Amino acid sequence: MVATLAAIFALTTLVFSAVLLWVGYFNLLTVGVLVVVLNLAQWLLSPYLVGAIYRVKEMKQGDNPKLQQMVADLSKKSGISTPKLMLSQIPLPNAFAYGSPLTGSRVAVTEGLLKNLDVGEVEAVLGHELGHLKHRDVQVMMVVSFLPALFYYIGYSMMLSGMFGGSGNQKQGGGNGNNAVLGIAFMAFSWVLALFTLYLSRLREYYADRHSATIVENGAEKLSTGLVTIVNESKMQMGQGKKQGSKNNTAYKALFIADPERANADAEELHANNVRNKQDQLRDTLAQKPSGGDSFIEIFSTHPNIIKRLKALQELSQNPRNY
Repeated sequence: MVATLAAIFALTTLVFSAVLLWVGYFNLLTVGVLVVVLNLAQWLLSPYLVGAIYRVKEMKQGDNPKLQQMVADLSKKSGISTPKLMLSQIPLPNAFAYGSPLTGSRVAVTEGLLKNLDVGEVEAVLGHELGHLKHRDVQVMMVVSFLPALFYYIGYSMMLSGMFGGSGNQKQGGGNGNNAVLGIAFMAFSWVLALFTLYLSRLREYYADRHSATIVENGAEKLSTGLVTIVNESKMQMGQGKKQGSKNNTAYKALFIADPERANADAEELHANNVRNKQDQLRDTLAQKPSGGDSFIEIFSTHPNIIKRLKALQELSQNPRNY
């Protein structure tokens, strides 16, 4: 993860510095500051938006004492302060960690998760989400995610300036045309950064899985079967056409422990169309290898390929020293 972050920031600094030296006018800085301010505001206010989209409410101490105690115990093992425990009133089985300086850290579980997973699997899922908080993934991904947007909008501004004129500080002899070309290149570079960001998002899922395996007894096995259940139930939820709020349910999919939009594809890899229990699905999945097409699609995903993810968990289960 550190190497990926270093690559992202190194590329960002290099390209941004080169463009400022080449163009050298105030409008680029204005756009850059505006994008930074907007993304900072979005981060600070996002918990309220997430709460509205996923119908989240805080679970009071008396609502579910066993679950509250589970979060407290796992937080202590993780070496972090106990976050607020939230309940998302949606049927999709999932969980997510989020927060900002305005709200503090929060961990949310959905009604669908509590309904469909057993106690051990819920514990492993909570261990995963607490891993995100311990690794400060919310803050890291907020910082990294705004970089592609920053480069895109600066490039877009340069392209428009080059095409339609711009300020009087343009370089002589075709400066406008150069800026347009450079702006398009800048926008293309934003896609490169976006791919790095997606890769970092997948890495953070692996690290959170590892954290769960560290703090939960038999956590790798519990999380594996929990993920199988989440995939199967999400496929049913999405496939049954529960239209109400269906788009909203995936608006912040990067936060989730599993991507609901990938449920159908993941279920196919788990052979979920066959009538069998999740242990059978898990065993069959571990005997497979991702196809080339699956590996290519993963490049554009926020979450790891389900086969790779379950195999990584199996390795943790078989080799506890790798924790």
